[in-house]
Amino acid sequence: MSLATLTRLALAGNRTDAARVALTALSALLATLAALAALTVLAIEKPPGDAWQQSEQYVSDLLSQPGLRGGTAFALVLLTIPVLALAGQSARLGAPSRDRRLAALRLAGATSGQVSRVAMLETGFASLGGTLVGLAAYLIGRSVLHRPDANGLLALPTDVLPPVSAMAAVVFGLPVLAAAATAVLLRRVVTTPLGVVRRAGRTGSPRPWPALLIGLGVLAAAMIEQIQWALQGAGLEWLALIALLGIFGAVMGVIFGVGWISHLAGRTLHRFARRPAALLAARRLTDDPWASSRTFAALLAALIIAGGAAAFRASFRLHAEIEQEQNRQAGYGGEIYYNPFYLDTMNLVDLAVAVAVVIAVAGLFVTLVEGIVSRRRAYAALVATGVPRATIGTSIVWQVLTPVVPAVLIALGVGYAIGRLLTGGVGRGGPQPDVPLGQLASQGAGAIIAVLLVVGLGMLFLRSNTAVEELRAT
Repeated sequence: MSLATLTRLALAGNRTDAARVALTALSALLATLAALAALTVLAIEKPPGDAWQQSEQYVSDLLSQPGLRGGTAFALVLLTIPVLALAGQSARLGAPSRDRRLAALRLAGATSGQVSRVAMLETGFASLGGTLVGLAAYLIGRSVLHRPDANGLLALPTDVLPPVSAMAAVVFGLPVLAAAATAVLLRRVVTTPLGVVRRAGRTGSPRPWPALLIGLGVLAAAMIEQIQWALQGAGLEWLALIALLGIFGAVMGVIFGVGWISHLAGRTLHRFARRPAALLAARRLTDDPWASSRTFAALLAALIIAGGAAAFRASFRLHAEIEQEQNRQAGYGGEIYYNPFYLDTMNLVDLAVAVAVVIAVAGLFVTLVEGIVSRRRAYAALVATGVPRATIGTSIVWQVLTPVVPAVLIALGVGYAIGRLLTGGVGRGGPQPDVPLGQLASQGAGAIIAVLLVVGLGMLFLRSNTAVEELRAT
C-alpha cells in the first residue's frame, strides 16, 4: 500500500473522526505553545558580568533574574502534562466506529500492520497540523506582543527566538511522539476482517504497587538538600532534573494508583450497596478499574501541581511575615520595605494551574461522552428491559465520584508534601509554615464540583444514546 493511499485512508472518516482529529490537533497546538514558551525563556542571553547579572530589558523579575528563568521554564513544561493527557483522552473519541472502519479495510485486503499504520498516520497528521498552527500562532503572537513600555521594557521575551533546531524538534517531534504512542496503544490490538480483537492485557485485580512510586517521589523531595550538598559545583540543572523526576514519579504513582482505588471502591460498593445504581457502578468499577486512571490522569496531574503551589505560597507568606516583623523591630516600617514579588509570582502559578484544570476537565468531558456513546447498546438494552434512565445516570455519577474523591485528596496531599519538602522551613529549628487547609480544601472542592458539572453535561447525551433504536445500531 503506497504512502498516498495510506494518507487518504487516514484522513477519511465521519464527523466523530473529524472531532477526534480536531481535538488531537488542539492538544498538539497547546503543547507546542507551552514548549516554545519554555524554550524562549531559556533562550534569553545572559548579559556580561557575574553569574547573577540581570537582563534589564524585562519588566518581570521572572525573566530578568537568571536564577528564576529555569523555574519559569520548568513551570511551563509542567503545563504540557495535562495537555498531553488531554491528547490521549481525545484519541479515544469515536474508537468503536474507527475500529469498524479499520475492520472494513482488513476485509478489503489490508494487512493488520497496514491498518495500524493508518491509525498512526491519522494521529500523526492531526498532531502535525496542530504543531504547525501552534508555531504560526507563536510567531504571530511574538510580533504582535512586542510592545515596549514608556521605559523601553518588555513584558514578554519577544526580543529573543529559540534556536531553529529546538523549534523544529518541538514541531516535528510531538507528531512523531504521538504516532509512536498510538503504535504502543495498538500493540495489544489485532484488527481482523470481522472486527477488533484485543489480546489479553491486564488480568486480575490491581495491586497497590503505585504507592512505591509516590514514596520515591516524596523521598526525592526530602533528600534534595542532601543531594544539593553532594553535588556541590555541579550546577542547578541536576537538582532540577532530580526534582522533575521525583514529581513525575509521584504523578505516575497517583494516576496508576487510581486503578487500585477504583477496584477497592467497586468491591466495597458491591458488598454494601443495596440500590441498583450503586450495584451497576460497582460492577463497572471492578470490571475495568483502569478506566479511572485514564479518565482522571490530567486532572490529578494538575492537582498535584496545585498542592505543591499551595506549599510554596505558605512558605513565601511565612517569609513575608518574618521580613515584616524584622523591619518593624528595626524601625523601618514593614509595609514599606516588604517585597511582594514571590507572592505575586504565585498568583501567576495559580492561574497556570487553573488553566491546567480547565484543560483536564475538557478531557474528562470528552472521555465521559465517549464512554456513553460506546456503551449505548448496553444502556439501550437496560432501558428496554425496564431500567429507568435516571438509574443509569445515577450509576454513572457513582462510577465517577467513588474513585475521584479519594484520588483528589491523595493528589493534593502528595503535591503539598513534595512542595513542603522542597521549600523546607525558615532555617533549622525555625518557624514552619502552617498547612493551608483552606486553600487545599477550595482546590479539592473546586475539582470535585467541576467533575460534577461535567457529569451533568454528559447526562445530556444519555437520552439520545439510550433509545431503543440503538439496539439495531451496527
